[in-house]
Amino acid sequence: MAISAQMVKELREKTGAGMMDCKKALVEVDGDMEKAVDWLRQKGMAKAAKKSGRTTSEGLVTVAVSADGKDIAMASLRCETDFVARGEQFQTLAAHVATAVLDKNPADVTALNEFIGEEITQLIASVGENMQLGSFARHSKKSDCEVVGQYIHSNGKIGVMVFLECGKPASASNAAVLDLAKNLAMQVAATNPMSLDAASLDQAAVAREREVYRQKALEEGKPAQIVDKIADGAVKKFQKEVCLLEQPYIRDDKKSITDVVREAAKTVGDDIKVTGFERIQLAAAE
Repeated sequence: MAISAQMVKELREKTGAGMMDCKKALVEVDGDMEKAVDWLRQKGMAKAAKKSGRTTSEGLVTVAVSADGKDIAMASLRCETDFVARGEQFQTLAAHVATAVLDKNPADVTALNEFIGEEITQLIASVGENMQLGSFARHSKKSDCEVVGQYIHSNGKIGVMVFLECGKPASASNAAVLDLAKNLAMQVAATNPMSLDAASLDQAAVAREREVYRQKALEEGKPAQIVDKIADGAVKKFQKEVCLLEQPYIRDDKKSITDVVREAAKTVGDDIKVTGFERIQLAAAE
């Protein structure tokens, strides 16, 4: 297929590789963007494929909590400029979006728009800037033993909820457990893990990572008998980077998140289990 300048530009932004290398990669894989990223990585030309997650969109992520603290909602509202995002009208509307998610529990963005769409339309008409609903999440505590850690990053563009389960209801109000929940939410905001643990990691992503490093090892002329070992080692490293419980703790990289949870459990004298998380980040297309 014909390789357009826009395709080359997109691949370059994702990988940091040179323009000619990006064009060659796209030619080699017949224009498939994901395969082109992998091709560049196999050749050692991709500087940082993770750049694909960066965004320049504006807006806010907001949170709403029910009066009894059992239901928590987080939602994002996007706009064109930071000037509008910092305005009182937009911030009020963004808070209304989270409240609509909390109160109405919509199934998807289309349903959410039915509850809040008119307010958005009115503000668009008022400020003359386009606005769109983004991702949202809602969680209801299943028991008195559950703790929800929440965190909104200082720029308002990332929001996180982390879910913990204690063995005893009293532990759910313990300061050490509440601190742990908040710190884990900050961890998720900073590191953007793909999954909670290796068992819940997308196996297609694991297979893709393994194949990238197998091919890279072969390209580098490594002996065939050690290629799989190299790939296995790369997968283990990959899991430590993208699985929350295996990640190094951002406040003390000598400890894993599993270590940190274990220490908190020992402090309060109870079992603590991390059961999941939700992460919302503003993006140009969600």
